[in-house]
Amino acid sequence: MAAAGLALRGALAPGAAAVAAASVRCRGGLWSRLPPLPAAPCRSAAHFAFQPDPAPSAYGETQKMNLFQSITSALDNALAKDPTAVIFGEDVAFGGVFRCTVGLRDKYGILGRGVESAVGSLELLEEKCTIFSKGMMSRECFELELLVQIFMSVQMYECLGAGKDRVFNTPLCEQGIVGFGIGIAVAGATAIAEIQFADYIFPAFDQIVNEAAKYRYRSGDLFNCGNLTIRAPWGCVGHGALYHSQSPEAFFAHCPGIKIVIPRSPFQAKGLLLSCIEDKNPCIFFEPKILYRAAVEQVPVEPYTIPLSQAEVLQTGSDVTLVAWGTQVHVIKEVASMAQEKLGVSCEVIDLRTILPWDTETVCKSVAKTGRLLISHEAPLTGGFASEISSTVQEECFLNLEAPITRVCGYDTPFPHIFEPFYIPDKWKCYDALRNMINY
Repeated sequence: MAAAGLALRGALAPGAAAVAAASVRCRGGLWSRLPPLPAAPCRSAAHFAFQPDPAPSAYGETQKMNLFQSITSALDNALAKDPTAVIFGEDVAFGGVFRCTVGLRDKYGILGRGVESAVGSLELLEEKCTIFSKGMMSRECFELELLVQIFMSVQMYECLGAGKDRVFNTPLCEQGIVGFGIGIAVAGATAIAEIQFADYIFPAFDQIVNEAAKYRYRSGDLFNCGNLTIRAPWGCVGHGALYHSQSPEAFFAHCPGIKIVIPRSPFQAKGLLLSCIEDKNPCIFFEPKILYRAAVEQVPVEPYTIPLSQAEVLQTGSDVTLVAWGTQVHVIKEVASMAQEKLGVSCEVIDLRTILPWDTETVCKSVAKTGRLLISHEAPLTGGFASEISSTVQEECFLNLEAPITRVCGYDTPFPHIFEPFYIPDKWKCYDALRNMINY
């Protein structure tokens, strides 16, 4: 091999020498008259500036946490409070790719009797199936379908070694993760599933939309999987490209029976996640991954909850209503400051927080006052959740509107890599749209 390498080097040497000679000649001619190349542009780490909320005083002792640490704290509180709670997903046992479950497996390694009794109560489930099936559908059909799902969950539970652990890894199979979560939630456990990236939640779409969301309805409330919470890192991160940057909340907002929540900060994340875990409906909790380390503020150590389906007015105003969720809240907060400083325009800033079911009352009340509405999100424009907000506000506040409702969103293209700064709805795009509304 060494001899072959020397032979190849010798064969290439004449060509390399010719290139070098040509390079020298160019430097003395046209090359020397060309201007120097500009320095590579310096790309900022984020398109927003995170401003922490004032430290809360109503929940006892606080500690400085970033967003992923606040998620860990919420999961820690949930496992400590509920002996049936289990956390599962790809790589969660060692802490997960974003470290949201770090240390939890060591702390809660032995499974409490709660889950064992829950997944062992198949006789009770069979009895309920018999009651349900009378006069509504054949006993064999419904009972077989239900018990197969429960038995598969128990079998997967045993195969994964989950009889001993409460925080455990799963195979790389999103539909299996969610299907397993539905099964143990139906059996009575508190299931907290992690999808490693929101971009990869789509293989589980059928399980979420056709099973989890409809379980209570299709059984006449004899069964439900309301104890299921699905976590997933969400949104752009600066370098995620096509498959690690998406915001898929609108896909699920069309489906009754589930709740969708997106926090903007560590304090919000912990309170809203605990609310999702305690809520008796299946919830999807999207976590803005760009904020995992970028957002730091004081967060209570003890458990607390923040009500779902209640938007928060972060800043009162009289001229324009700005609505966003997740990371984009910090963008529109900057826009509100720019509008006040440069245009003398007073903006009311609203964090929607819960996408489904969303707080129509707070948003419509604000628009009735200001007469103008700008909605911004990272997801593509067409079919984005801003469309639903716009339609509802137009129906409810038509006579109050002073200008057309404006949506500032991502483009209708796959999420780009190097062109991400051009794709995202940054503060300059939002400010320009706001200025056009004022001048309408």
